[in-house]
Amino acid sequence: MDEQSNPPGSFCWVELGSSNAAAARAFYTDLFGWSVTETPMGEAHPYLRFGLRSLDVAALYQVDPGQPNATPDFWGTYVSVDDVDAAVARAAELEGTVVVPPFDVMTSGRMAVLADPQGARFSLWQAGDHCGVMVRDEPGSLCWNELLTSDPGKAQEFYCELFGWEAMTADMPIGPYTSFFRAGTPVGGMVKLQAGWGDVPPHWVVYFAVADCDEAVQRGTELGAELIVPAMDVPEVGRFAWLRDPAGALFGIIRLDSQTD
Repeated sequence: MDEQSNPPGSFCWVELGSSNAAAARAFYTDLFGWSVTETPMGEAHPYLRFGLRSLDVAALYQVDPGQPNATPDFWGTYVSVDDVDAAVARAAELEGTVVVPPFDVMTSGRMAVLADPQGARFSLWQAGDHCGVMVRDEPGSLCWNELLTSDPGKAQEFYCELFGWEAMTADMPIGPYTSFFRAGTPVGGMVKLQAGWGDVPPHWVVYFAVADCDEAVQRGTELGAELIVPAMDVPEVGRFAWLRDPAGALFGIIRLDSQTD
């Protein structure tokens, strides 16, 4: 489904900050069949927009680990808002942390980077010329965002207050799973970090839809990715897996039961 806009409170963009942008470009274009459009950034490395059918689905930029607030090899996710400055002020009232204050991205839009009270980072996007993702829920496009957190109760309160989301929690094999909704439409999920997962900090995981989860896992590992969570079925949802790309960025893939190829 092609999207011409992303309503406030919905996840609207994902971008990879990579310590090896050239290798990441080769990996993801092969895995997902993405095209690439380069946007010059002065003396810095270009900003790369990934596309399907010439429609933007994600982006990539080179990260210098020495830069302030740098988080290399990390898929960052954005939530659409009407007013970035107002949302940042509200997040601070809710005990969120302002990592990068609001600033304009030329005429594309206005953004900020925040961390929730447990430390999970996410970005805000107030659209100008660029609405964000233009395709979703199709193979090779964004289809889900999932929060791994140390305190689901406080995280739920934070995000629902900030974005007006509603939450519904159900029992799953790994424990309670919370789904977030915007105007009745699912926008993301949340699960508590488990002790057996090791020293994993709270963070958002980005999922991309695929036509066949097992084939995508095989191709990803052939390209140098590490399989973190083997392919498994979630009843009435689909079949998913987690991978780390060759530079270490974690992402999810899923064949959705409701998916249209």
